Amino acid sequence: MGGILFLAHRVPFPPDRGDRIRAHHLLKGLVRLGPVHVGCFAEGRGGKGEAELAELAASYCIAPRTKPLPLAGIEAVLAGKPVSLTAFHSRRLEDWVRDTIARHQIEAIVVFSGQMGQYVPDDFAGHVVIDLCDVDSAKFASYAQGGERVWLNAREARLLAAEEERLGQRADATILISEAEAALYRSRLTAPDRVNVQVIGNGIDADFFDPAAARPHPALSEQAGPHFVFTGQMDYRPNEQAALWVIEALLPKLREVLPDARFHVVGRNPTARLMAHHGAPGVHVWGEVPDVRPFIAAADAVLAPLLIARGVQNKVLEAMAMAKPVVLTPDAATGIAASHEEHWLVCPPDPAAMAQRIAGLIADPASQARVGAAARRFVLDHHGWEAMLAPLANLIGVTKQGVRHAA
Repeated sequence: MGGILFLAHRVPFPPDRGDRIRAHHLLKGLVRLGPVHVGCFAEGRGGKGEAELAELAASYCIAPRTKPLPLAGIEAVLAGKPVSLTAFHSRRLEDWVRDTIARHQIEAIVVFSGQMGQYVPDDFAGHVVIDLCDVDSAKFASYAQGGERVWLNAREARLLAAEEERLGQRADATILISEAEAALYRSRLTAPDRVNVQVIGNGIDADFFDPAAARPHPALSEQAGPHFVFTGQMDYRPNEQAALWVIEALLPKLREVLPDARFHVVGRNPTARLMAHHGAPGVHVWGEVPDVRPFIAAADAVLAPLLIARGVQNKVLEAMAMAKPVVLTPDAATGIAASHEEHWLVCPPDPAAMAQRIAGLIADPASQARVGAAARRFVLDHHGWEAMLAPLANLIGVTKQGVRHAA
């Protein structure tokens, strides 16, 4: 019986950030179909997640990602490639991929994230599935249009768009995380008829993110409020931008009507700009915590005012699963088919208008409870991982017994 090769840009353990959560559940879904050989990167030289990976994988290679970004940039310019590719290039992983294909009769390659498509050999004859998740090239284009490192981001956007199209034409199926993201991807292709675009949304572990499974954090529950929480990887630019927008634009307006309002930024690697606000009136930047659930459980509402967002936001699904009302911008709502005022509250990024909407919610505890309960029901009905990943078997041409479907 042949196997499946799974390539990811990070070790898919622990599932504690958006991309790693998706990769983690994608791997678990593949393991149910047959033996999976995993090639991935680890930040630095640590072995975090290796023991868990070893329990699932038939074999694996973890390449340390130690290449400095300036070196990756120089390599990218000299090679005419996106920095995203040179930053994730490893001769060791390249050799391991070819050896694994030769030794284990690999029938399908599943690539998680566009940076890893460079490892698919041109002569590989089996099924290839690329999970782009979202359109990275569009994200860099947005940065450039917003005036951030214009030349570098515009170059990255242009070259990544070409790589995303190459991968789409190479793959038997290219997966995006939402219909909106799939439509955006198709709109940027020069030959969309040559790319098989599929949608597999994000799921959620609703048993883990169960309001009954976490006690509210005492630092929030025992202090005056209301309390508002934002979660995420805080050195990721869209998350940093959203948190800063709350602190600098929304919170002053909110505290005019709710003087004791407190905003909690919860997530690893907060930037220096964020940390500079820690301790300001109503602001607490927590950094990495062992478990985000107590913070969500203690929140009066969860905020997700993303100004640039690609794909489905796990932070939103997690808060909804914990029966919390979520106040979010239209960008953060992308890819989740929930209804405004029934499952969440969608507001444009206008500080005064959003502050008034939040204040109205806080003044009506019955509405808070109703929206939170409806949010959890929505997640249970529409975003379980098993249902989300059901199309995998057909996409990679492998049955649950590991036998290829006829072409």
